[in-house]
Amino acid sequence: MNAQKRSEIFSLLKKSIPKAQTELIYNSPFQLLIAVILSAQATDISVNKATFNLFKVASTAKELSELPLEKIESYIKTIGLYKTKAKNILATSKMIYLDHDGNVPHDRQVLESLPGVGRKTANVILNTIFGDPVIAVDTHIFRLANRINLAKGKNPLEVERRLTKLIPSDYLVDAHHLLILHGRYICKAIKPLCTQCIIYQQCEFRGKL
Repeated sequence: MNAQKRSEIFSLLKKSIPKAQTELIYNSPFQLLIAVILSAQATDISVNKATFNLFKVASTAKELSELPLEKIESYIKTIGLYKTKAKNILATSKMIYLDHDGNVPHDRQVLESLPGVGRKTANVILNTIFGDPVIAVDTHIFRLANRINLAKGKNPLEVERRLTKLIPSDYLVDAHHLLILHGRYICKAIKPLCTQCIIYQQCEFRGKL
């Protein structure tokens, strides 16, 4: 795929999704961090249902760090791997509260040192909260980037690096959410909605269905 086509793709996506943003519900950087930790192998809808009740009881790092583990588990038990995630949430909350005065740090290395936080989660926080031009490659972005030949790669890190290099700089901050939403609702894994796709003419997958 050439540079002109990539630029056209993001121009069209930006026009179709002018306010591209996460569908996770949160009221603070800390709440988003907890929601993203929960979102691994889970839908945003299921996470929002769980955090709605959890954040009513504990909405800050201090409050969540003081909850018993069993209590946290009870609020997120509808989420996959909830026991492991509950342990990570509790440990991360304690570290944020004790080591960072309750504030989510703007530092990749520190973020990735938190329990339950890997590169993808760190990228979500760096992009969504701090506006860094980074991309968290989830299943939707990985599929979309490979499918339409936007940035082929054998693993998420490879795709992330190629996207970061190839996406026009004007769109790099928004690219994460533009690609996720397009992949989630249009370029689906099964039966992509090609007849509704705004980038159909630029897509190198069209005609291969």
